Amino acid sequence: MFDSISKALKGALDKFTRGKLTADNIREGLREVRRAFLEADVNFNVTNDFIARVEAQAIGQDVISKAKPSEQIIQIVYNELVQLMGPVDPTIKLHKDRPTVLMMCGLQGAGKTTTCGKLALRLQKEGIRPLLVAADLQRPAAIEQLKVIGQQIGVPVYSETSDPVTVCQKAVEFAKSNSHQVVILDTAGRLQIDEELMQELAQIDRKVRPDEVYLVVDAMIGQEAANVSKVFNDRLALNGVILTKLDGDARGGAALSVKAVTGVPIKFIGMGEKLQALEDFRPEGMASRIMGQGDLMGLVGKMQTLQQEMTEEERARHERIAKGEKDFTLEDFRGYFVNLKKMGIKEMIGSLPGMSEMMTEDQNPEEALSRMQGMIDSMPKKEHRDPDIIDQSRRKRIAAGSGVQPQEVTQFLKQFSQMREIMRKMLNMSMWQRIRMMTSLSKMGALSPGGPQIKTKGDTGHRKSPRERAEERKKKKKRK
Repeated sequence: MFDSISKALKGALDKFTRGKLTADNIREGLREVRRAFLEADVNFNVTNDFIARVEAQAIGQDVISKAKPSEQIIQIVYNELVQLMGPVDPTIKLHKDRPTVLMMCGLQGAGKTTTCGKLALRLQKEGIRPLLVAADLQRPAAIEQLKVIGQQIGVPVYSETSDPVTVCQKAVEFAKSNSHQVVILDTAGRLQIDEELMQELAQIDRKVRPDEVYLVVDAMIGQEAANVSKVFNDRLALNGVILTKLDGDARGGAALSVKAVTGVPIKFIGMGEKLQALEDFRPEGMASRIMGQGDLMGLVGKMQTLQQEMTEEERARHERIAKGEKDFTLEDFRGYFVNLKKMGIKEMIGSLPGMSEMMTEDQNPEEALSRMQGMIDSMPKKEHRDPDIIDQSRRKRIAAGSGVQPQEVTQFLKQFSQMREIMRKMLNMSMWQRIRMMTSLSKMGALSPGGPQIKTKGDTGHRKSPRERAEERKKKKKRK
């Protein structure tokens, strides 16, 4: 996510750290920042206003004369990025006497119906009773799609064959009588904005009076997302924008343009196809990622959510490993893979400071994770619990079963052996300590198959005699 703008912006900001800063080379560096924004498909006027504000602060406030002017300028850029995208309040206010009505609108292909399901699942996890409403009568498949999603997450779907306004009105009455706290209206979309669509949405808005109107927009369309948002906002007075497919957006033009062009904040972001992949939009974390500094706060939030979802059995097992009462086995290791996939391995790497720069375009961490998981799945439980019994013939069998080479199995088992003690230590650490260790290990390449092995001082069980140590010193001198 945001790889292109992140690399271009970092290259531009690096110029501020070289040599003595003057007003001229600050302007030259900001021209590079401007180019990075335009290449990322950020709106032209938004880009010019952003550069003007940064330049006014960097030069106008005599930053050059301060102790660390380069750090001051980088801080100014960060603050302006946060201001450009924020502030944001992702909370949904609930009413005591009636259900809160959320109206979802957008163009076809933006992922509106799936986003309705994601939002419903999010509310359900917070202990709120949502109701999904199939009000998209233009596309019959949309009704069926919403019913399938509702069945998957255990949320009821209201539908009938009448007109969109009547469906929405009756759905709200149904929600009142069945104690549903939030009603999510999945309205019709079009391939492009037209007057018929706008009139239908305006009619629902006028007669149903939703509490919040959200526009679902595909982040991959760049600054056009801001233009689409403006058209919808002029007719419906939007309360927020939900950007979908942000995990595949390398440029970031939509995220940086929407708020400035429309005045409407981005409330949520879609970070994948899974129904769990809906997150709060955090301008601070997004600005940090755009500048190549990761998003540790976002990562902490995901890790805390995972811990809350752990079963009692998993918690008990982790405690036993931390206390040394149970060995860390390949079964436990595989459990971590499952959690990493839930978090999104690419997202986790992007959240660790400096990690996105180290990943080359041809590297696929999810594929590497699947290969390791395949090796573990090709072993019987006996080998899971005691990998030391895996000899050469067993390695060949595991390699054949997982579609890898025997030497990859050997390398993986060596890495696992070294990771055992590290994982035991991590279970005794705080959240921040774990993240710091993960960052260090990732930068060393220790978490990748075929990466460098972690050097640890081994115990041979033999104390060397003075003569043996003298012989060892002689050999070292000869090598020099």
